[in-house]
Amino acid sequence: MTDLLADAVAELYAADPDGFTERRQELITSAREAGEPAAAKQIAALRKPTRSAWVVNRLVREDPEVRARLDELGIDLRAAAGSADGAKIRELTTARSRLVDDLTRQALQVSDLPGPPAALREEVTATLDAAIADPEVAANLGTLVRAAHWAGFGLDPMTPFPAGAPSPSAPKPSEPPTPPPAEAAAERDRRRQEKIQLAERALAEADRAAGSANLAEQDLENTVRRLEAELADARQRLAEARRQSYRAESRQRRANADLGRLRD
Repeated sequence: MTDLLADAVAELYAADPDGFTERRQELITSAREAGEPAAAKQIAALRKPTRSAWVVNRLVREDPEVRARLDELGIDLRAAAGSADGAKIRELTTARSRLVDDLTRQALQVSDLPGPPAALREEVTATLDAAIADPEVAANLGTLVRAAHWAGFGLDPMTPFPAGAPSPSAPKPSEPPTPPPAEAAAERDRRRQEKIQLAERALAEADRAAGSANLAEQDLENTVRRLEAELADARQRLAEARRQSYRAESRQRRANADLGRLRD
């Protein structure tokens, strides 16, 4: 990542999103003027974050330890799930809930949002919770574009249900026998690979759509600026025309008065 791009990312995702689009255009222009067209293109591809995503981004940028705390708890939970230690999982699940609540309050304080809408608070909480469960979400902390939601059961879709814990759906006698562990693991791996491929295709399509949308947005912004400049120029010319009209009318009145006096 070039210095220009890194600086732009740091600035844009830490600042209030209301000024994101205008500031991004300024940074694009600066990169072009600096002879960095590649950096300008990459900056143009940066997407504006939602308010809830910005709150999480700002928290991570203000407190670098947040990422480490989330990562550490995620690692501990995965390790406990792998060992099928039900008691440890329950202990860490409680810690997970407590950490997410604490970080949500901290994020809202850092962003100066002591009384946010309930929907925003829920999205911040869901994003922090997803960052513990999903390493991909965790990797994007600081540059999130939208809130993240973890829809899987437990920590990870690949996490085995811990031994000794109640099964969410005990098999009935009429159900087919459970496949051997090796076959079940292979089937899970196949399904996971399919999900990854689908997600990668969706991401590629989203990136293309985002790039097109950003270019369209820039074109419209340039059009608006041009029209605003033309409007300002037209207003100046109108004001000057009115001044000239006023002076002409004044001369006309004086000439009429002079003519009237001469006739009298």
